[in-house]
Amino acid sequence: MNWRDAEATYDDDVLGETTLARMFEESAARNADAIAQRYKGGIYDRSLAAADVVPAAPDGAYADLTYAEMRALVRRLAAGFRDLGVAPGDRVGVLSDTRMEWAQTDFALLSVGGVVTTVYTSSSESQIQYLLSDPGASGVVVENADLLSHVLAVEKDLSLEFIVVIDEIPDGSGMGGAVRDRDDIYTLADVHARGAAVFDEDDVESWLAAREVDDLASLIYTSGTTGRPKGVELTHRNFRSNVNQSYRRFGPRPDRTGGSISPEATTLSFLPLAHVFERLAGHYLMFAAGATVAYAESPDTLREDFGLVRPTVGTSVPRVYEKLYDAIRSQASESPIKRRIFEWAVDVGRAHQSADDPGAVLDAKLRIADRLVFQQVREALGDRVDFLISGGGSLSPELCRLYHAMGLPILEGYGLTETSPVVAANPPEAPKIGTIGPPLTGVETRLDPSIVGDGVGGNPGTHSESDDTGAHSEGGNPGTHSESDAESAAATEVGELLVRGPNVTAGYWNRPDQTAAAFTEDGWFRTGDIVERGPDDYLRFRERAKQLLVLSTGKNVAPGPIEDGFAASPVIEQCVVVGDGRKFVSALLVPNFEGLREWAGREGIDLPAERAAICRDERAVERIQREVDAVNDGLESYERIKQFRVLSEEFSESDNTLTPTMKKKRRNILDRYADQIEMLYE
Repeated sequence: MNWRDAEATYDDDVLGETTLARMFEESAARNADAIAQRYKGGIYDRSLAAADVVPAAPDGAYADLTYAEMRALVRRLAAGFRDLGVAPGDRVGVLSDTRMEWAQTDFALLSVGGVVTTVYTSSSESQIQYLLSDPGASGVVVENADLLSHVLAVEKDLSLEFIVVIDEIPDGSGMGGAVRDRDDIYTLADVHARGAAVFDEDDVESWLAAREVDDLASLIYTSGTTGRPKGVELTHRNFRSNVNQSYRRFGPRPDRTGGSISPEATTLSFLPLAHVFERLAGHYLMFAAGATVAYAESPDTLREDFGLVRPTVGTSVPRVYEKLYDAIRSQASESPIKRRIFEWAVDVGRAHQSADDPGAVLDAKLRIADRLVFQQVREALGDRVDFLISGGGSLSPELCRLYHAMGLPILEGYGLTETSPVVAANPPEAPKIGTIGPPLTGVETRLDPSIVGDGVGGNPGTHSESDDTGAHSEGGNPGTHSESDAESAAATEVGELLVRGPNVTAGYWNRPDQTAAAFTEDGWFRTGDIVERGPDDYLRFRERAKQLLVLSTGKNVAPGPIEDGFAASPVIEQCVVVGDGRKFVSALLVPNFEGLREWAGREGIDLPAERAAICRDERAVERIQREVDAVNDGLESYERIKQFRVLSEEFSESDNTLTPTMKKKRRNILDRYADQIEMLYE
């Protein structure tokens, strides 16, 4: 039986048509003694730890909760929220970084019929006000005193009946008095204590029985790369069906010999749970499977946390994989000898992955490269990784190929908030680098060719493997080609991806006009993404339709594939391609300043200390020009970067040029650097 048939016919206790709360309860019963959550000490002043509800973890080390312990905690939190007045259908906001209490709160609220609406911790006070007022939230759970202060600053414009703080409120925070003087602000430990006082075992079944799979489970607001965020309505059925679909692809099927998402799996969670990707892939799917979820201290401590947790699977966005590779490369360049060995190993790895038949000599070289370099990389990440999953943006095929060569296969997938989110993903047993994989079982897809104009990424059959890539607003990844020109042109179809299935949202909260516009007349959801489908049913992402650049010459240019060409560059950190309405393509480039300094040191060049001065240094600009020339070599003439500006500051969430999931806010970037862009065309 091939993997497709095995996926379609797979059956397991994890699969079902239940609510998310029932799904968790059933998993906790099956895996009662297994470790459900791991949490790190020395980071938070957890109110649950202060109240001895959970043991305090040692500083810099991890403590564990079993599924039985997590279930008991969730049940009492559910009773506590019920005692606070949360009724079925009530919207409750969660404003916290990803941590174990986020997960516990989510399942507790869902158990009593609450609707969880998510807020990013990076949100401004005006954004917090909007994200709590638009859904009419009756309560909010915040992480700490700082976020509490932001909520209190805008609460006059809200209708909050209670505020819950996950951590203890420290003296000197300025919030202690506000908490003492009010009877509607609680710690999470207070909620647990209320629940423990009123909890009755029979309540659990009555809560679960009263929930329906078509009940609204969550409002997830789009991260707002353009316009004001819309609340995507996601039901229990939407999420639950996507858990089933994803588990069929990644679960422990009888035909699978490698790693899987199962009770033996461990993942390291660090992406925002406010985002649909981590909510499904790193949360619902993992807990349904009975896996262990460990919570990283922060995205900045991933290398340390990987070593402590030793995960078997992981989910992340391309930007994290790029930064992780940068850190690996930087460490390997501590001496000229180490640098040469690393660069040789990288070249061998890429060559081996690209070869249809590597042969005995290349196989032998790969074994040496593995022993000298790649084995140490795997050990640094815990030496247990079976596979990693990438979504939420564009990952360059070149970088993906290198991870595969290092024995850390990245499986690229695609999805959107509106599809709960996974639409397509590469299967572990048959990954195709540069694709977003075939659609999941139970997800229907169709391509609408009417949106495709002249020159979108060029003729499908004219691109090399490293040229044709794409990005997506919520989960897109690169597309590449390995077929011959004739085969590709004859066998592929290109168009806007349309999706239908039980995982697709019914629409946007209080936005009937935008809901209607998002669907075709016969009920297919319009993704707004241009993809290519091959005869193998694997999809290749081309470009977000709204991000296509239409040159004054009439040519359409997809910026994503060009930007992805710089993903593995040692001296370019970020790139934004511009040129809409112009005669030619240009770019805004942010250097990898550490990479430039390492290059300069090897060349005996004394670069200035200040970043702005480096950006003006002719020698640095010439080095950057060589990177641009290398990327241009793989592009059509009208796609090539003719001019560029070097910027001294990275695009970031703090200046509102990146979303919380590290996607570029193109409109904001164009506005912020409008003067520099104009200078490119003078």
